[in-house]
Amino acid sequence: LKWRALRLDTGNYSWGSEAVTRKTRILDVVYNASNNELVRTQTLVKSAIVQVDAAPFKQWYLTHYGVDIGRKKKAPAAKKDAAEGQEGEAATEEEKKSNHVVRKLEKRQQTRTLDAHIEEQFGSGRLLACISSRPGQCGRADGYILEGKELEFYMKKLQRKKGKGAAA
Repeated sequence: LKWRALRLDTGNYSWGSEAVTRKTRILDVVYNASNNELVRTQTLVKSAIVQVDAAPFKQWYLTHYGVDIGRKKKAPAAKKDAAEGQEGEAATEEEKKSNHVVRKLEKRQQTRTLDAHIEEQFGSGRLLACISSRPGQCGRADGYILEGKELEFYMKKLQRKKGKGAAA
């Protein structure tokens, strides 16, 4: 059976190095190797490069490693000092964890590595991903988060594309 994808705004995206999959919103189609027209019309096809919402992955990372990624290091501390009130109480409640959970998080911290490019993307709240399913055939836009050499390649492509747009 075929299910046409007429209008999609979400999909399941896998983060390969962390072996986790989350349902997330598709924000934008940014690159397509076959045809630039597909980018202009925001068409979702297999192997299109899209920007997806980083929030579900950020939330998972926070619960799994106890680290809030994509935040500026000094900004939250300054805000907490300025506004003590209810936010201060909420922060102390959140920090209460059992010894078992603390030990588990510390053990996970030892093996934790995060690519600088991905951390930069978490800061903007958008991750680059590739669609690996065929949305026109199965009605779903599922894929994977770009990492490593593949991410660097597409980041260069997008930088070049931005350069051409500014010059024209």
